[in-house]
Amino acid sequence: MTSTPTFPAGSVLGYPRIGPRRELKKAIESFWAGRSTADEVEAVAADLRRRTRTRLAELGLRTDVPAIPSAFSFYDHVLDASAVVGAVPARFADLVDENGRLDLAGYSTVARGRGDDLPLEMTKWFDTNYHYLVPEIGPDTAFRYASDRPVREFTEALADGVLTRPVIVGPVTYLALAKAAEGSPEGFAPIDRLQDLLPVYAELLRDLKAAGATWVQLDEPALVSDSIEVPADQLLAAVVEAYRALATDLTDRPAIFVAAPYGDLGAALPVLASTDVEAIGIDLVRGHAPAETVPGLETKTLVAGVIDGHNIWRADLDAKLQILEQLEGLGAAAVTVGTSTSLFHVPHDTADEPNLDATLKSWLAFADQKTLEIVTLAEGLTEGREAIHEELLAATDAVNSRKTAPGVVRPEVRARAAALTEDAFNRGTWESRKEQQAKRLDLPPLPTTTIGSFPQTTEIRVARAAFGRGELTAEQYEDEMKAEIRRVVELQEKIGLDVLVHGEPERNDMVQYFAENLDGFAVTQNGWVQSYGSRCTRPSILWGDVSRPAPITVAWTSYTQSLTEKHVKGMLTGPVTILAWSFVRDDQPLGDTANQVGLALRDEIADLEAAGIAIIQVDEPALRELLPLREEDHAAYLDWSVRSFRLATAGVRDDTQIHTHLCYSEFGEIIGAIDGLDADVTSIEAARSKMEILGDINAAGYPRAVGPGVYDIHSPRVPSEGEVEELLTEAVKAIAVDQLWVNPDCGLKTRRYEEVAPSLEHIIEATKAVRATL
Repeated sequence: MTSTPTFPAGSVLGYPRIGPRRELKKAIESFWAGRSTADEVEAVAADLRRRTRTRLAELGLRTDVPAIPSAFSFYDHVLDASAVVGAVPARFADLVDENGRLDLAGYSTVARGRGDDLPLEMTKWFDTNYHYLVPEIGPDTAFRYASDRPVREFTEALADGVLTRPVIVGPVTYLALAKAAEGSPEGFAPIDRLQDLLPVYAELLRDLKAAGATWVQLDEPALVSDSIEVPADQLLAAVVEAYRALATDLTDRPAIFVAAPYGDLGAALPVLASTDVEAIGIDLVRGHAPAETVPGLETKTLVAGVIDGHNIWRADLDAKLQILEQLEGLGAAAVTVGTSTSLFHVPHDTADEPNLDATLKSWLAFADQKTLEIVTLAEGLTEGREAIHEELLAATDAVNSRKTAPGVVRPEVRARAAALTEDAFNRGTWESRKEQQAKRLDLPPLPTTTIGSFPQTTEIRVARAAFGRGELTAEQYEDEMKAEIRRVVELQEKIGLDVLVHGEPERNDMVQYFAENLDGFAVTQNGWVQSYGSRCTRPSILWGDVSRPAPITVAWTSYTQSLTEKHVKGMLTGPVTILAWSFVRDDQPLGDTANQVGLALRDEIADLEAAGIAIIQVDEPALRELLPLREEDHAAYLDWSVRSFRLATAGVRDDTQIHTHLCYSEFGEIIGAIDGLDADVTSIEAARSKMEILGDINAAGYPRAVGPGVYDIHSPRVPSEGEVEELLTEAVKAIAVDQLWVNPDCGLKTRRYEEVAPSLEHIIEATKAVRATL
């Protein structure tokens, strides 16, 4: 390139893509159900993209330079990259046309599976609650420029007079996050295919340049993590190779902005700076500014991610401006303002929350408010502090208001936590517990159960909405929920499950339900964020010290137990998951907040036990999710996270069985922490990965009981009896029979009864078949 175009003074790395009212979710699910056409979904998507561009322009992002990112996705941005480079698994080869392109139906099938063809595996996106679809790359995967969707979406915006910045997963991260395709030779790693992949990226960049793009954003978050399986030296060598090919050797291209969200670039920063990319984005919320000048930055724009894209607290703009001013001393060609991550991790707009307390709302910044913060800081950086004097004062006032508000600090809560002794974190020995629980529970080999929730039917949602509007009394609503619980119990007994659940019809969400019943939390009305595909959650806001004013689940669980002679599990969400799936206060250590939640749950567990409940499940699906991306930070995190779980659960008798549940994670690196939880039974996601976790469990000599999932509930597929039997047979080979439970991967809330009932029936029949071989 002969000259570098101007990078915008302020920009965001991405924006919520589901729509303020989840318009995309509704459109794509209507398409899956056969109620609408692909063209109708495309029209909804185009309207959402147009509304996003318009809104960001209204908030102050410029349209004549690429301040507005083009980062839309129908399902997942990593799946989008797979579609662009033609990396479709062989089992779905019939879905692509002669050019390797997937239509919307084929794209959806790769994500969701069909018949016996499993979808792409799903796992956590770094340390977030977003789930991405893992590419499957083998030695023979044929890369080709199969989809020009990024170009079409860029030209769509340009036709509206908006010069956007296309956003694509970078080639190093794409391969670093991929898994070796089935049948790959031992020792093969997808990163070995980098040289074959780069020509496709080069072709895409040339195409974008021809369409008029001046900048492209390549996201490379793999560079901030030690959890990537690719060794660090190989990863950095891949950076050099990739950006020599795409930046140095490729001249007919847009300027390249490499963004590295979610953590500190560390040793990767000087490596990136040594390449010929034109801009580098650094996360200055989770990461740090370099302490001294970095060679190579003098020719680059440094995009400073000072506004937190991952949490919802209003920024201290004065402190952020100071950071930006200090960065100008590092010698970069230019310093501009950005978000630390894409904003798709936060809701759209605080103005869309009429029911939130006004004072609390003044402390918050959702995507639109964060965009305004970017615009304000960009003006302050270019025009000087006086230009934004009033905005700086308002932000400081909000920060100070939060420090002194009632409920943020509650002395009685802190005194209880401070008085804890080590005994509060420990139970009796596993050997003693195992013997007493076996006697009390009297379960067969390979006991069967579910993870907790059953489908949330239209009738349940209608009743909950009517109750919220005051159209049902509390007594009428309770009657509706009890009727559903009776149906769920009858279904489980008919199918033949050994340990039952109440199905959780009264719970809107596994975290929000507890947030609504604990002090120190607030909940939103329209604060939706994407979890995966069309699935969205409303994270609660943990703003103050936490306590439990009254029992939460005891009445529902006791009622369920009264309906059956079989054991019913009490169902709670664990402290780490409550933190992970909420927007958590950032004014004290996470471990302190986790212990407060742990104490509240400890009280709930004591009440369940007093009510005669023999099995209590405390779900921690997010345990791996919060693991810091840098290995040096792992020990401290695992210490407080494990201790908060033990604080919640260690008060029970030896004959009360504690279960936990973990999902969508690579568990091998935290197997020691899973052991440290000291749960009697741990159920884990295992179906999509075909029991890969069993090797880690076996190698670690894990002593307690395990329930590796045999039914992938994140796909509409109904697994056959033979498929489940095959998975169970693998499990029996790896784990002692008296340690094995049989269960789905996760809760059944998102599925339909037409899928759930036959799937559970197949699980029971497969379990009977395997029991007969013991």
